[in-house]
Amino acid sequence: MSDDKSKDTKEPINWVAEVRGLALMLLAVLAFHTFIAKPFYIPSASMVPNLMVGDRLVVSKYPYGWSWVSASFHLLPRDDWRIAPSTPEYGDIVIVVPPDRAEDYIKRVVALPGDTIALVNGQIILNGEPVPQEVEPPVRIPAEHDNQCGFTNCLYYFEDYRVTLEDGSQVYEPPTYRETLPNGASYLIIDHIEQSLDNMAEITVPEGHVFLMGDNRDHSADSRAPLFSSGLDGPVPLEDVGGRAEMITFSLDGRASYNPLSWFEALRGERAWTSLRPELRGASEE
Repeated sequence: MSDDKSKDTKEPINWVAEVRGLALMLLAVLAFHTFIAKPFYIPSASMVPNLMVGDRLVVSKYPYGWSWVSASFHLLPRDDWRIAPSTPEYGDIVIVVPPDRAEDYIKRVVALPGDTIALVNGQIILNGEPVPQEVEPPVRIPAEHDNQCGFTNCLYYFEDYRVTLEDGSQVYEPPTYRETLPNGASYLIIDHIEQSLDNMAEITVPEGHVFLMGDNRDHSADSRAPLFSSGLDGPVPLEDVGGRAEMITFSLDGRASYNPLSWFEALRGERAWTSLRPELRGASEE
């Protein structure tokens, strides 16, 4: 009987071991998030047509080394140190923290340390040479179930380009161009109105900095825009660049809600596993 009683007696839970296990698991997740890769959600339309609100990305943390911005949730104080530093390439899509607040932006690298850059009527002048912009067939951005500002529609500025297709669906077809940087990095941009950010006097990008722009050129707070308009206020220090966008894992349109059952209907299946590395075409002659 005593043996039976001992078998039936449950061993007490070792709460110290349980807490230690959970803490180690959390530390492992934070370490991966800090040093290797992290998920990222696209919250705005500044990178349309290449990134849509609702896209979920993988951002690698190691391509440019590590700095204060690498830590999960920006827990470290802002500083200028870097470990294993490296410089982005033309056309890379990077995440960056603006100089006046701890939040992530996502933009494209269009000028590197030591480059001169100016803008004339929306065209980049890089080291004294215009960056080629070729007219492309307009991209088609679905107007139905739009979530380009999260829960509200902010593509009203494309309203003049609304088109009804043969199947009755509606899309926006804004003016689209292909921009190709000196290393051959090539990608689509949208530029449809004349506005103040279309022109900028020539500046030199300081050492240790990059110049960033959004692909939705008329609706991006980037290196062209001052702080008071939520911009990056000029070239960005590399220690404020937190990683490189690698691929889209999945994407949900405006039908998605907190109910997981809505995600199936909202899934943009064609966007899953799309690489975010720029297409490489013939590099321009030096």
